[in-house]
Order: sequence, then C-alpha cells, then structure tokens
Amino acid sequence: MPERQLTGTRLRNRRIDRGMKQSALAEAVGISPSYLNLIEHNRRRIGGKLLSDLARELAVDPEMLVEGTASAVRVPLQEAAAEFRSAAPEEDRLDELVARFPGWAALIGAQQDRIAQLEARVQRMTDRLTHDPQVASALHEVISTVTAIRSTASILNESEGLDRDWQARFHRNLDTDSLRLSESSQALMGYLDMNADAAAQVQSPLEIAEAEMAARGYAYPELEQGRASPEELSAELPDPRARQILRNWLTIFAEDARHLPAEAFSPAARRVGHDPLRLARLFEQPLDRIFRRLAALPEEDGHPVTGLAVCDQAGVVVFQKPVMEFHLPRSGAGCPFWPVFQALTQPGRPVRRRVGLPGSAGTVFDCAAVARDFGPPSFEGPTQVVATMLVRPASAETGETPGRVGPGCRVCPVEGCSARRQPSLLQEPG
Repeated sequence: MPERQLTGTRLRNRRIDRGMKQSALAEAVGISPSYLNLIEHNRRRIGGKLLSDLARELAVDPEMLVEGTASAVRVPLQEAAAEFRSAAPEEDRLDELVARFPGWAALIGAQQDRIAQLEARVQRMTDRLTHDPQVASALHEVISTVTAIRSTASILNESEGLDRDWQARFHRNLDTDSLRLSESSQALMGYLDMNADAAAQVQSPLEIAEAEMAARGYAYPELEQGRASPEELSAELPDPRARQILRNWLTIFAEDARHLPAEAFSPAARRVGHDPLRLARLFEQPLDRIFRRLAALPEEDGHPVTGLAVCDQAGVVVFQKPVMEFHLPRSGAGCPFWPVFQALTQPGRPVRRRVGLPGSAGTVFDCAAVARDFGPPSFEGPTQVVATMLVRPASAETGETPGRVGPGCRVCPVEGCSARRQPSLLQEPG
C-alpha cells in the first residue's frame, strides 16, 4: 500500500497496540465511531486539530501519523535492510514497523546512521595511519623516544655501583626524553583527533576532488551536452592541486561521453541488462570506458547502483566511487583479492568475481575489472598500466558462492588469510 494511504492504518495500529477501543478513542476526541472507522480504513483524510487530538490520546507525535512523514524513518531502515541481508528482514512489513513501533524504528535508523559514521571514521583513520607520512614520522619519533627512555631506565636499574655523575646524567636524559615523548605524543594525538569537526574536514587534494564529484553525484550533464569544459567546472575549487586532479578526471569523463553519448548509451545499457561485455561489443569501445560510463549512469533514471575503482600499476587507488561498504584504501594496502588488483597481473584480460565482505553485513558484490596499457608501445621506457573495476551489489538469487575479500589487513577480521601482511586491529594479538 502506498505511503500516502497509510495514515489511517498507522492510527489504527497504534490504537490497537495501546489496547484502546475504537469507540473510546472516538469519544475522547469528539467524533463518532463510524467516522473514526472511515479514517482508520483510509477513507477520510485528517489534519489540523483532529490529528493533534488523536495523536495526544495515542501518545504519539502527530508527524508519525500524518501522510508522508515516515519517509525520514523508512529510508535508514531500508538502508539497514540492504546492508544486512543475512538477517533476512521482512521488508514487506517495513511500513507496519514504522506505524506500530515508531520509537523502535527511529532507534534502528539512528543506529544505522551511527554505524555508517563509525565505519567511515575507521576507514579514514586506517588510511591516515597507513599512508600519511606525517603520521609515520610522528610515530617514529614516539617509538624512538620510548626506546631511549627504556634503555636509560634499564641502565639505571641494572648498574648498582654507578657513579653519581653518571646517575645525574642519566636522570637528565630521562627528564629530557620524557618531555620529548610528552610533546610528540600530544602532537600525534592532535593530528589524529577524529572528532566530528575534524572528521568532516578534507585533508588532501585528492579527497577535495573526490568530495566535489560526490557532491555532484558523479554526474556532469554540462559535459555530456557540451555546455561547459573541464576547466570551467573545476575552476571553483580553491586548491590548485585539487583543481588539477578534478580537471583530469573531467577530461576523461568528457572523452568517454563523446564516444558513448548518454542518449545512445543509456537505453542500450537497459536493453542488455547493463552487461559490460555486450556493451563493449555493441559500441566497439574499450571495456574500461564501458565501466566508467556505467558508473556515471544516474540511479534516479532506473539504472543500478554502481561503484568504480581505478588504480595504477603500483596498486595506488587514483579514483573511486564508493558504493555501500565498498571503499578501498588509498594505496596498495588494499586486499589483493579484489579483482582490480588481480587484473593488473594480466593486462587486457577481463576478470570477473563475486566477492563478499566479512562481518555481520556480509555484503556481496559483483565485480568486473580490466587493466589496459596507455600510450603506444615503446622500448624507450615503461608503459602505463591502469586497472578499472566496476562494482555492483550482487543479487542473492544466483546461488554462486562469493570469494572472500577484506577492506585491508589492518581492519580485516578474516582469520587464516594467506595474503595477510600484518595483524588486524580487530583480532587479539597472537
């Protein structure tokens, strides 16, 4: 039943949950039981004072009864259901949950939002710990100072007949090193401060450019229609390095749109079920370009939710469009079982795998990747190899067992992995 027809149903469910008779509620608000019956069966619209009176008697916020206002609660519930398919939520009873138990529905939605925020913070922290040279330098300073303090303390503890002058010298060293440790630790903690304001700040030109594309929904109709250039669309970014990165991406976007215009590509994608291989043969275009165009198709036009990742031959992720839990670290510290990295070992050969992330959500993705040489062959120097991967949430009806991939060793809970480089923060030591 459409949401606009559920106002009376919500009211009726709430009344039944509170154990009130229809006649008692009608009398309390000053209407006849027959009129209330029409309301509860969605045959009469209500609002104003009558809605407020009914909500007061039922001890519920009027907005939880009125038409259309449950959307704010339903959306996070739908997101939670999509991410936790393994819990087998009864999605066809979502409206009933919102209507009968609005408080619990709001709680589940709030928890879903909180989970998403925490996952984003863990990912940002992991990227910074792994790849930020300033963090590496600060950690090295802390570790070096701790080692010096430990060595000095060991000498003082084990040398019983140590000369008083030497004791004084070692004590001065301990004082100096402990002060240095305090300062370097405070600097490190300040840099890693992940409060709400700092977490929202973008740190690098790459992140600035990605945030700009995400804010646009990765859609640039101006480029599609030739009404603007990459230079014009990137000019508003204040950081010149971010402008350069965005301009490079938009140049590729414009070139893809020129070879695969939306008015031809979009209906063709629907006809072939968004099959990239069939589209590549149909338009006689490289597979990586097909991947990028599929990822640029707007979801509001009925196209599937799609993510994208592009990495160079060093395994560094130079562009990505996240989707659900799919988000790769910023360099080669990602899980090597992702097809985008496997494609680098066999340029020109398409790779397809169904992969599942660890954890309670257990989200399964259908991934297709290909690596391609750029530039003409030459004996003068190495060619540039770039791998592109299309990522789509997989349907559960195929019955195919997905391969296991992780987000990166430092935050991956998978045990006994043959490709593990370092212990996970989520596992007990040893």
